[in-house]
Amino acid sequence: MSKPIVRGIFVPVVTPFDVHGEVALEHFQANAKKWLRLGLSGLVVTGSTGEAVSLDIDERTRLWEAARALIPTDRLLIAGTGAESTRATIALTKRAAEAGADLALIGTPSYFHPFMTVEALTAHYRAVADAAPIPVVLYNIPRFTRVEMSAAVVVELSRHPNIIGIKDSSGNVGLVGQIAARTADDFATVTGSGATLFPALMVGAVGGILAAANIAPAQYIEIVRLCEAGEYAAARALQARLIPVSNLIAARMGPAGVKAGLDMLGYYGGPVRPPLLPVSDSDRAVLRATLAEAELIHDA
Repeated sequence: MSKPIVRGIFVPVVTPFDVHGEVALEHFQANAKKWLRLGLSGLVVTGSTGEAVSLDIDERTRLWEAARALIPTDRLLIAGTGAESTRATIALTKRAAEAGADLALIGTPSYFHPFMTVEALTAHYRAVADAAPIPVVLYNIPRFTRVEMSAAVVVELSRHPNIIGIKDSSGNVGLVGQIAARTADDFATVTGSGATLFPALMVGAVGGILAAANIAPAQYIEIVRLCEAGEYAAARALQARLIPVSNLIAARMGPAGVKAGLDMLGYYGGPVRPPLLPVSDSDRAVLRATLAEAELIHDA
């Protein structure tokens, strides 16, 4: 069976909640329809931006099923299925496969981060990949987990036939380059940092799963297209225009900032789930100004 082709831009979608704090599937589907019209390679559902750690299993399942009903077969549904134990990760990944996910995006266990040695990580991912009915994409996000996957660990895991790629959200372009250079051509290295998409592509990444792509999907798709066409100066200029947006969302505001930006752009962002807090009025003004400076919003 051929491996799914992971390349291009994927939106790690937000999880909309209504005023009562419940998952709002109608808003989720309305957002997804808008994004899918833009030529994305697919959607990531229940990732970090989707507040996955605040969702229960039934909520995750309903989101995966709702996404599968909308995503055409030529695009990918990637489900975030990471959990703290190997057993729970396998169970979630099987549930995602039953709901129609094409791939599982699996972050490193983090609660016992001092003990997440090379041996522990490789054993965890191999066990999950052995049991998973769908291919696995590794997820390196040390800012949240305090566990960083080295290039050596990724290269070793890439040899497993059911581990087909990595989303690296470290922001370390050098690490992206090392992984891309030392893994097979059919192992997909994608960046999770919107601020470094262009340089990541230059060192071997094949796309991005970017929180800021919720806000600027067409622009990130265009960066990839320009690079593929060899129009590097134009790609670099567009990347530079988007860096403040990505930095503001990823470094300062997180899911609350993404949702506030979506509300400004005609999508449904809505509230975050506690303990996260909404952005303040002053930060909302900064976000609006940043979107305007990046030519993503035009205030009268």
